[in-house]
Amino acid sequence: MFFRSSTYHVASILFPMTLLLAQTPEVLSVDLEPETAEAFARYVLLTEARIQKELARPGAFLYIEGLPEPKRAQVFAALRRGEVYMERLRTLDATGRKIEARDALIHHWMGAVFIPGVTLPQALTFAQDYNHHAEFYRPEMVRSRLISHNGNDFKISYRFRKKKVITVTLNTDHDVHYFPVDDTRCYSRSYSTRIAEVADADKPAEREKPVGHDGGFLWRIDSYWRFEQRDGGVYVECESVSLTRDIPTGLAWLIGPFINSIPRESLLMTMNSTRSGLLTKLQAAAKP
Repeated sequence: MFFRSSTYHVASILFPMTLLLAQTPEVLSVDLEPETAEAFARYVLLTEARIQKELARPGAFLYIEGLPEPKRAQVFAALRRGEVYMERLRTLDATGRKIEARDALIHHWMGAVFIPGVTLPQALTFAQDYNHHAEFYRPEMVRSRLISHNGNDFKISYRFRKKKVITVTLNTDHDVHYFPVDDTRCYSRSYSTRIAEVADADKPAEREKPVGHDGGFLWRIDSYWRFEQRDGGVYVECESVSLTRDIPTGLAWLIGPFINSIPRESLLMTMNSTRSGLLTKLQAAAKP
């Protein structure tokens, strides 16, 4: 009797949960409102203004060079040991207030790594080899493709698959521009131009949901990279600013882990994969 009643109790909990998960694409659909997109654009403009000021500093090209001592020295030492530096950032408006995006969240993270033994040209060649990015940024990046290339301008396409309680597949397009500074320094800017959530991914019924009317797991993502050759290798930094839906009341258990942790985890994976990918390329080039 105990076994039967316990089984019924568990089933009574799991069945509605399973039903909700099965209906997640429709139940959680939300619209990206113009007001929300405008708030993100304002956040990005203010962030870029700060970045440009940092890039103009004499003798201090990297973000981490602006850290106070002794933290600055500690971060550089940790990077040279092969660690990844991560920091959550926040851009405020002119009055020092937080920029709010209605019914949405703005995620802002930066990461840094040091790759010993590589040169700036090697790092840039790896960064711009978009047709092969999926080989190095697995498992989140499923596909990667260079659409067009003209000088320092690149148009690229990715397919991402992210899993955290639920699984979300996204088709994304990006415009990337590189800004060479000199023989040892370069920075780049990447804007997402289209992000479409994919329903029934890799199945015969696969389809894209309307852009801006989907689960809201990623509406925008812009990234800013800095590359500097020094200390016998290359320092690579990436600052990522993304926009997602807010977490609806009562569904924090379902999408909260996805919304809250994925931005940091994805950037951490990106920095680790950039370091390991470049080291793999370096080792392959050194083989006779």
